[in-house]
Amino acid sequence: MANTFSQIYLQFVFAVQNRQSLIPKEDKEELHKYITGLVQNRKAKMLAVNCMPDHTHLFVGFKPTILISDFVKEIKVESNEFVNSKNWVRGKFNWQEGYGVFSYSHSHLDTVIKYVHNQEAHHQKRTFKHEYLALLKKFDIQFEEQYVFDFFD
Repeated sequence: MANTFSQIYLQFVFAVQNRQSLIPKEDKEELHKYITGLVQNRKAKMLAVNCMPDHTHLFVGFKPTILISDFVKEIKVESNEFVNSKNWVRGKFNWQEGYGVFSYSHSHLDTVIKYVHNQEAHHQKRTFKHEYLALLKKFDIQFEEQYVFDFFD
């Protein structure tokens, strides 16, 4: 698209099915690399990724030609297949249905990148449920709690 310019930064958050802690710490770097490749193959730019045992954060420079719902679906489906092919978990690995997506301005890049990279320290003080609900409230996203991820605290 000639003469089309954009600056779109999106943070995606999605959880492991049933909020189980299934992403092995020793394998998360390999999963980060794989998901980064998936993002790049879709002409987006990975700015930060962090797979916690029960959820994942992606911070992406996004193109306006990409449909958000297709992007997330493809990333989740292909990373499901990757994790299952590695036999990292007993049974079948799946991401939970749904996701959160939050937009940021260029001035927030460093802050969000640090936030994503510091998830381990962050979750020593705050649960994923508390973090996710706080994001929804911060961005003034209306929600009904029964339709938010299945949280098993």
